[in-house]
Amino acid sequence: MSDALLSWLTDPPRAAGDPGDLHGRGIHLADDRGGWEFHGYPELAASARRVAGSLAARGVRPGDVVGVLLPTGFPCLSSLFGVWAAGATVCLVPPPAFAAEAEYVEHTAGILRQTEAAVTITAEGLAPLAARVLAAAGSDREPWIWRDDGDELQPREPGELALLQFTSGSSSRPRGVRVTWANLEANLALIRNTLGWRAGDAGASWLPLHHDMGLIGCLLTPVSVRDDLWLMRPEQFIRDPARWLRCFAVAAHTAAPPFAFEYAARRLGDRLADLDLSAWRNAIVGAEPINPRALEHFARLAAPAGFSPSVYLPSYGLAEATLAVTVRTSGAPAPTVRVDTGTLRFGGPVTIDDEGEFASSVNPPADDGADGWLIGCGGPGDGVGATVVDDEGRPLPDGHLGEIEVTGPSVTSGYHAGRTGSTRYVDGGIRTGDAGFFHRGELFVLGRMGDSLKARGRSVYMEDLEAKVVSATGIAREKCAVVGVEGTGGTSVALFAEKAEGAWVADATLILRGALGDDVAITVVTGRSGLIDKTSSGKPRRRHMWEELRAGRLKGARVLETAHATTGRPV
Repeated sequence: MSDALLSWLTDPPRAAGDPGDLHGRGIHLADDRGGWEFHGYPELAASARRVAGSLAARGVRPGDVVGVLLPTGFPCLSSLFGVWAAGATVCLVPPPAFAAEAEYVEHTAGILRQTEAAVTITAEGLAPLAARVLAAAGSDREPWIWRDDGDELQPREPGELALLQFTSGSSSRPRGVRVTWANLEANLALIRNTLGWRAGDAGASWLPLHHDMGLIGCLLTPVSVRDDLWLMRPEQFIRDPARWLRCFAVAAHTAAPPFAFEYAARRLGDRLADLDLSAWRNAIVGAEPINPRALEHFARLAAPAGFSPSVYLPSYGLAEATLAVTVRTSGAPAPTVRVDTGTLRFGGPVTIDDEGEFASSVNPPADDGADGWLIGCGGPGDGVGATVVDDEGRPLPDGHLGEIEVTGPSVTSGYHAGRTGSTRYVDGGIRTGDAGFFHRGELFVLGRMGDSLKARGRSVYMEDLEAKVVSATGIAREKCAVVGVEGTGGTSVALFAEKAEGAWVADATLILRGALGDDVAITVVTGRSGLIDKTSSGKPRRRHMWEELRAGRLKGARVLETAHATTGRPV
């Protein structure tokens, strides 16, 4: 059993006031009436032991995989820790959200097909859907509806594997990362040390638990030290982002993608000043390339509420490394650099035009049209090795653009069921498929290498093109996505925008043409909200969107095709 993480499942009750007393500490779950339901660790532990007893009665043995298809809530937490108490490996399956049912069933069946789960736990209301997923996965098993009425089972010694963490699905085939107990404990220690977690601290989160940042960064970090957590479902954050922010009158830590701060600033505006954010010490920011402007906008509006830009801890991580690879230490402003994107070449030096500190006057004002700004994501954590390598895997000097390679105890043991992906396991480490460079000891991340293409002999990254379009048109960052494909017929780029056709199309096309040159075909696709298909962490599913476009399956979208500027060849 993982003593550092799960010993509270077997801790005997302590007297009130005893330093080991778990009464009064636990998880506060957001209800749908605007309040919070508190579940202390003793209550959660007893429920988990009962779930473990029910699983054992159904034949679950140590080392088996158990799927949990439940939304964030007490049954989900009880099931997660109950699976571990039974000695089994857990796989948190995404509950239905906004995807069409057929697409959800196909995606989720792909997960359960790989896991060959001995049992899949769900809720009564989700049982028919879960049954369809299992059938699509080729399983003849029925889902087990969560109940809290079994006999308690004293926790068993688990196998090596703690969980199967499925990647967020920016490609059409999800892959299960095999996370061992040793991986998990090493990464949790890295996160706590970076945050400077103190006894009695609390966290707050709305991130989905089937995503690595939500599960490991936000749930397991406070649980591993038996501290309080305020936990919401993602849709509750979307409806009321101020509810998450109000937690930081008492909570010190969180993790979130940049989108969270951009969305909160847009929804709340000057009302941010009315909140109390005085207890907020750290916010790990990651899961996607970080736009310094979005963070600066939130920091400026939230400053009267006691928010400091030093709260931001830009980070880099991925599921294949359990979660965190680099995280800035608390208290120091993050460095920013402005790169010359027109000279980016893989393996070559990065030209830095300007640099400064986050939220300083060095950063360009929002209306100057400048782009190319990146924010530092810190250096490797204790025991973690992070280098930048060329196409042959040879280390590159600081200031050179290459692929990020990671080594250390948090590097997982590979993909489940023999799957492969753009992240490759090589010589005990991982080649991440992400492009970046080091500068003054800080890692700067440009984006997925698979989300880039070559134009005029240089590397062009989709995130950078999106930033240019946002700057030129004023479209919200999360309302547009650029997809690029290189093939035998030439290079093509499509801009997807959740916006009605208008004069902005010409501005966007002009900015893309200037960045890509005349030999790249450009297509603009407009449509209503939901046009951009995203993963659970908010990343555009670029290749899937391209496939849907070429297959003509984008309902309600308007496709504005343009020709190559010089050849006249259509897309």
